[in-house]
Formats: sequence, structure tokens, C-alpha cells
Amino acid sequence: MTLTTRTRFLGLGSVTAAAALVLAGCASAPETEAGASGTAAGDFLPCAVSDLTGFKDGQFNELTYDGVAQAADELGVDTRTAESTSEDQYAGNISAMVNEDCSLIVTVGFALAAATRDSAAENPDIDYALIDSAVSDDDGTPVEVDNVKPVLFDTAQAAYLAGYLSAAASKTGVVGTYGGMPFPSVTVFMDGFVDGVAKFNEAHGAAVKVVGWDKAAQDGLFVGNFDDQVQAKTLSEGLLDQNVDVIMPVAGSLFLASIEAMKDRGVDGAILGVNNDAYEAEPEGAPYYLTSVLKNLTTAASEVTTAAGAGDFDSTPYVGTLENDGVGIAPLHDWESRIDPSVIAELDQLKADIIAGTVVVESPSSPSQG
Repeated sequence: MTLTTRTRFLGLGSVTAAAALVLAGCASAPETEAGASGTAAGDFLPCAVSDLTGFKDGQFNELTYDGVAQAADELGVDTRTAESTSEDQYAGNISAMVNEDCSLIVTVGFALAAATRDSAAENPDIDYALIDSAVSDDDGTPVEVDNVKPVLFDTAQAAYLAGYLSAAASKTGVVGTYGGMPFPSVTVFMDGFVDGVAKFNEAHGAAVKVVGWDKAAQDGLFVGNFDDQVQAKTLSEGLLDQNVDVIMPVAGSLFLASIEAMKDRGVDGAILGVNNDAYEAEPEGAPYYLTSVLKNLTTAASEVTTAAGAGDFDSTPYVGTLENDGVGIAPLHDWESRIDPSVIAELDQLKADIIAGTVVVESPSSPSQG
């Protein structure tokens, strides 16, 4: 592990390295970030541990850390981070944050769930926030841990809208999806997408087909990770071979490989981003972005960090929904002029119906809201 201390003010791109200490056998971590306002919350120290794609992934990890940093800046406190580069570093990186006397440790993703649970059990005086995963035992049975707050998102609701829109946008009548890995936080998107397409078919007497995910069997296409652009392009080419012209990659930044595949084939198709608005995050692909399925990770992480800093931490799960704006879909941007206004009106009504409970979106991977 490389121990690095640095100063970085929120909103500035420059980073000043202050010190480095190399410890054998661990990932590059932790990093210290100084808040802009001085210490205002006593000894509160929020920390974060990434999964394999790190805090500069422009996606899941970065969005989460932005929320932690935003709250820390407002509180006037430092942060520390540990970036994982292999799966066997998760537990060690969390332990490194414990050794840094962190008050709150925010861990990012399903892959860190077991290590988070175990560390929390060993350190009951430290608060933990587990992003995008519930806490379970080794058999997968959900468990409650007093000092772990799951931060969850019912993205099936938003993906349902995206599936409906994708079916409307498709010219070939075939849409597709693939995931990074078969985590619940990935397949929940795919379930909602499939059901949204089915809803469009029901409403319009259509027969749009989904390739890449069988909801009933809970089986489909996966890259095997979230950083292999080559494999993602291969999967995308396989979808294009099946006449797919709209693809939802639930795989972080791997949607860029799908765009490349469409460009290479000359396909006049569309891509859906996930987590953040791809149109803003990767504007070079602007003509391809139909919409993005959003998780408001930054706000959720900021709220949890702020509450912990105020002494108001609790283990009640946060669940992002359409109703609380924890999930949603991005503007259609360049595609808005290509979609019939009646479809946009139908999407608005569907969103209202989901919020009202008259349309129920179900997925075995959806977090409990009870």
C-alpha cells in the first residue's frame, strides 16, 4: 500500500502531494484531502474506499466520493481515501481506514460488502456506509448491522422508463443490454429495462425484443468486470449482429466501447448511460445518448456524511427512488427531436404512476422500501 497525504480543495483540479510511505502488500491508499473551511466538526473524519475502478472513474466511485468531499468541505474537515486495485485489497484498505481513526468509512459497491460487514463487526465504534449493496451473511441472507447504513437505489424504476423509451426509439424492433458483473446493483437495471420494453409493447401493440438479459432466468451478458473495453466492444458487436440498435450497458464507462462498435459498423443507433448523465460526462459521444439512467450517488453520499458529522448517523437504509429523486432518467438532449412528443408524455405519466403505486416495478434485486 502507498500511503499518500495530499491537500485538495473542493472544486479545484490541482493536487499537491505532501508525503508518501510505501507499505508492502496493499493498494495505493490512503489519501488525505483537506476541507476548505478548517475544522468545524471536531474530530470527525470521513473516509472512503473504492472498488477496482478507483475514484477517478468518472462514474460510480467518483460520484460517491464527490458527495463525501462535498459534505467534508461544508463541515470543514479532512477526508481520507483508499483506492483498490485488486479484490484481495478490499479488507486491507478498510483496515487502513480504521487505522487512520476514521469516524465514517464509506465503501463503494457490492464487491466490498463482506469486507465492510466484517470490519463493522470488529469496530462497533466506527460508522460505515455501504454504497449500492445491502448487508448479508455469507449465505446471502440479509442481516442488520447497527453501525452499517446501506445506501441503495431502486434503479429498476428509472430503467423501466428507459426501457419504454428505448423501445419507442428503436427502428429495428430489437434492443439490448449487458452488464459489467452479475451484481444485484447491476441486474436491477436490466430487470427494469426489460419490463419497460414489455410495457411499451403492451401499450402500443408492438413486439420489440430484448437481447442480453432474460429476467425470468436472471441470466444474460456480462463483461466480467467494469474496465475491459475490448470485451465490452465484443459483446456490443454481438448485439449489433442480432439487429440491436439501442444498447444499455450497465458497466460503468464501458458504454464507450458500445459507441465505438456502433461507429465502426455505421449503425444509426443509441446508447443509454448509467449512474450519471453520459451526455455531460462524455460529450464526445453526444449523438448516441438517448438518455441515461441516473443514480443520485453524490447527494446520497453527501447526506449520509453530513448526518454522521452531526452525530445523527443511523443504520436505516437509504433507498433512492423516483419519488425522492434518488433515481431518474436524464434529459434526451440531442435525441429529444427524434422522439414523438406523445412518447415523452407517456413517460411523464408512467413516472407519476410508478410514484403513485398504480404501476409497480418489480425486481428480485430491488431494495426493500418497507
